Amino acid sequence: MREDGKIDYVEFPAKDLPAVKAFYAAAFGWRFVDYGPDYAAFEDAALDGGFSARPDEPRPLVILYAHDLEAMEVKVKAAGGVVVREIFSFPGGRRFHFRDPAGNVLAAWTAA
Repeated sequence: MREDGKIDYVEFPAKDLPAVKAFYAAAFGWRFVDYGPDYAAFEDAALDGGFSARPDEPRPLVILYAHDLEAMEVKVKAAGGVVVREIFSFPGGRRFHFRDPAGNVLAAWTAA
């Protein structure tokens, strides 16, 4: 069950999606779901995640779950985090990115 503020997903950079998918499938038996030409989610890796060919987002990106995304954004800001990408929609949900006081960029998401 998904819980507020718990690590729920992780994204890694991958300029060559076919090659990285072939590697992880062969080495570890992971399966993939493609979401367009620049994103592939992985399964069977103990933690959900994906590979992104998009160069505009920091990587790796640890993603936390939020039952109420707007409330989570308020908590992040109140605790000293800085929103670096406002809430946006993507296939399957919505999320925002934030920087913690140490300079790490993370994201929080909620299902659609």
